[in-house]
Parts: sequence; structure tokens; C-alpha cells
Amino acid sequence: MLTLLETAQTGNPIINISIFAVFVIATLSVVIGVSRNADKKAASSFYTGGGGFSGRQNGLAITGDYLSAAAFLGVTGAIAINGFDGFLYSVGFFVAWIIALTLVAEPLRNTGRYTMADVLSFRMSPKPVRTAAAISTLAISFFYLLAQMAGAGGLVALLLGVKSTIGQNLVIVVVGAIMIAYVLIGGMKGTTWVQMIKAVLLVSGATIMALWVLVYANFNVSGLLREAIAHHTGGEAIIRPGLQYGKDWATKLSFISLAIALVTGPSGLPHVLMRFYTVPTAKEARRSAVWAINMVGLFFIVTFILGYGAIWLVGQGAGGMGNEIIAGAPGKANAAAPLLALQLGGEVMMGIISGIAFATILAVVAGLTITASASFAHDIYNSVLKDGKVDAGSEVRVARITSVIIGVLGVVGGIFANGQNIAFLISLAFGVAAAANLPAILFTLYWRKFNTRGSVWSIYTGLITSIVLIAFSPAISGAKSAFFPHADFAWFPLTNPTIVALPLAFLMGWIGTMTAKEKADPRLQAEMEVRSMTGLGAGEALVH
Repeated sequence: MLTLLETAQTGNPIINISIFAVFVIATLSVVIGVSRNADKKAASSFYTGGGGFSGRQNGLAITGDYLSAAAFLGVTGAIAINGFDGFLYSVGFFVAWIIALTLVAEPLRNTGRYTMADVLSFRMSPKPVRTAAAISTLAISFFYLLAQMAGAGGLVALLLGVKSTIGQNLVIVVVGAIMIAYVLIGGMKGTTWVQMIKAVLLVSGATIMALWVLVYANFNVSGLLREAIAHHTGGEAIIRPGLQYGKDWATKLSFISLAIALVTGPSGLPHVLMRFYTVPTAKEARRSAVWAINMVGLFFIVTFILGYGAIWLVGQGAGGMGNEIIAGAPGKANAAAPLLALQLGGEVMMGIISGIAFATILAVVAGLTITASASFAHDIYNSVLKDGKVDAGSEVRVARITSVIIGVLGVVGGIFANGQNIAFLISLAFGVAAAANLPAILFTLYWRKFNTRGSVWSIYTGLITSIVLIAFSPAISGAKSAFFPHADFAWFPLTNPTIVALPLAFLMGWIGTMTAKEKADPRLQAEMEVRSMTGLGAGEALVH
């Protein structure tokens, strides 16, 4: 077994950058190849890849979109640092996926065309609802981009031995440039193929690593946990809840709020829900769900072994405590999976696993960028500002320009977020998505009386409340791990806002509906019920 150097440089930078280059060139080649015959001016081609993917293909693409850098790097690192409390992310992500597919995904796919706002405005006054939904989508996409960009900076810094902040920031700029290239060249079709490839590579690579760890442990999970306990400063506390979230009432409430965010957040994530518009029928949408559940479930079981394996093997290889070695590496907790790969298979294995993680980041940020640009171009520019009178070619052109702007903003935000645990950053995005989108989505789909005022009040309440509470929480200031550790303007004691923002958004949605003079249109309500439950008329625009 290799000895892990207690320096910023691990592995062979030449091998690492070569493997990275292979992944980037290969995926860009796929994007160029599959998009060669696509209609560059067609909105359906740019937003949904023409809606021609099979259930299996889309299931793999959904898996690729859902298993972001947070799932691989962030969750493995969270378990390696905080043990059982870190494993909460795995449990929450998986349970959330089942809820999203059961309650939200298929009805949304049957009712909308390109974006989440298509559904929320289906039986409402279109302009105010589309505006609110688009603003929410852009905000959530930005939060999610922060996490992916932070993961990219830490990962490449680890592999190339980049110690300087300027060097890590340069890496984030390069990631942003490649991401924009994916989107501009391939649109949704190219991005979907990259997601499929990435999903297979990620699940396969993580599974191989987990089996390798079990070989070291003689396929004895109890033995694995004993070794992890021996190589972690927390001792037996890592196999019990409370190491991170059991210190006082504030951390315990933060734990509950985090759990709510993890379970409910994915049902409000626009870039994941948008994936269901890429299949031609409701039956294929259900097949997508089956494939995604199986793949996602397998992956999150694997993260348990990877996290505890990293504690043991990284600590053993460095002759110290695994969690301290990981926390001291460039990228901090996000370095756990690459360092584990180094211990298992040396520099080449580390390069391959990190290349897969890098491809994961590129694919997810490309999907996020398409979702955000589609929301602005389709919902705000065309539907709100131009009253739906813009031709498809002009709309797609605006979407492409928007994707560049979003990419630049993502780079700037990623520079500020560099070094943060990406699973934690994703949990903040989940909290915003849960509060801003989920109440409006559920009310729209399942409450006949729900109306425009209720929808707008619910979205803005959830969005503004969650962002304000995050801004004034220990996640941003007042703590060593905060964005601004040397400042303290935190007055909200919890690190996650969902426990407050989500119920408040539901409440304001109800109050707005009950106090409005406007009544729900029974004709539109009936049409929506038929579409959402049967798929009849799905993909067709609704004319008010």
C-alpha cells in the first residue's frame, strides 16, 4: 500500500491531468457526435433533446443528474469526517428520490413541456406565476452550481498539488468554460448522453472501490467499522448519531431541518424534474423511474462502505487518524474518495476515480445551466416579456446567451464557495428548493382550489425566507467552517432553514388562496387532472 504524503500534492500530476484530458476529450466528442444532426434552432431539441430517449436511457441520465459531486465526493467525505451523521445524507438523498418519483415526477412530466413553470402556470395567471417560478429556478440552480464548482476546485487542487487559492480559482474558471461548451454545442441531447456515460462510470467505479474495501475487511462489515473506529479521533462516536448534530439544542434542530431538506428538496429541484420531459410517453417516464431508483439505491449503499473505508485505509496509509488526514488535504472532506482510491490502487486508480468525479461535475453543471437558461428564455423572455410571440430560434438564441451568463456567475460563486463541503452546500440548495417549489407544486397538482395568489405567495415566501435565514445562519458567518469565518452576523441559530421556511411556504400558499377573490377555473383543473394522471395531451401547449 502506498504511503500517503502529508502534503498538498498526492498522486502523480502528469497521470492525473492526462486522465482528466481523456475524460474531457471523450465526453466532448460524444456531445459533438450526438448533436450533429440536431436542429440547433428548435426549442424541443435544446431543452429536451427532442423527447426521444427511452426509459432506460433517461433512467441512466436521471441517475447521472441526481448523483452529483455532492453524492460521491461530499457524502463520502461527510461520512469520513462525521461518521453516522454524515451517512444521513445518503439516507436522505435516497428516500427523497422515491418521494419525488412517486408524488411529483410523472404528473409534472405529463402536464408540462419544457420547464417547471409550465406546470405551475397551467391553470393560473401565467405571467406572475412564471416569473416567480423562473426566479426560484435561477436561485436554486445558482446554489447548486456553487457546490459543483467548489467540488471541482478542491478535486483538481488535490490531484495537481495546487496549494494557492489563485490556482484553485483558475481550475474553477476552466470547469466553467468546459461546461459552457457542453451546453452550447450539445444542448440537452448532448448533455443527456454525457449523463448516461457518467452514471455508468460513477456507479461502476464506486461499486468496484467498495468491493475492494470489503476485500481488505474480509467482507466483514463489523470488522470494517472496528478499523474505522480505531482510525478516527471520535472513536465509537462515529457509529452513533450525534457526533456533528448532537452537541446542543441548535445542532439537534439543525439535524431535523437538514433531514427535512434532504427528503423534500429533490421534489423541487428543477434540473432533475426537467429530465422527465426527455421521454416520449408516460410509460417511458415510469421506466425511467425504475432504472433511476435501482441505480441510485445501489450507489448510496456503496457510500457507506466508502466513507468508513476512507477513515480506515487513508488513516492507515498515512500512519495517523483518517479524518484528520482527509480534513487537512486540499478540498478537505471532498478529498476522501480520491484519497481512498490512492490507497486502494495507487496513482492510476486515483486518477481514474477523480476523472469520473470530474466528469460528474461537468455533466451536472451542464444540466443545471440548461435548466436555468431554459427557465429564463422560455418563461421570462418569451412567455412574460414577449407574450409568447417569440419564434423558437430567437428563444433558443436567448437561452444560449443566458447559459454563458449563468456559467460566469457560477464561476464567481464557486470561487467564494471553494473549500466548503459540497454535500453541505447541496443541502442548502435542497432547503431552498423544498421551501420555494414543493408547496406550490403539490398544491397545483393536488388541490383544486389553489390559485394564482396562493402560488405566488408560496413561491416567494419559501424562496425569500430560506435565503434570508441561510444568509444570517452559522453556515455563512460565526463558525470556523462558515463562508466568512472571521465575521459574525448570524442571528438564526440553525445551519439549515427548511424547518422554518417549508411550513411557512405551505401556510402562505393556503392563506393566499383563501383570501383571493380569484377562483380556480374548473375547466383548466379538469384538463390538468386528466393530463397529469394519464399523460393524455402531454407536451402540448395550453392556450388560456
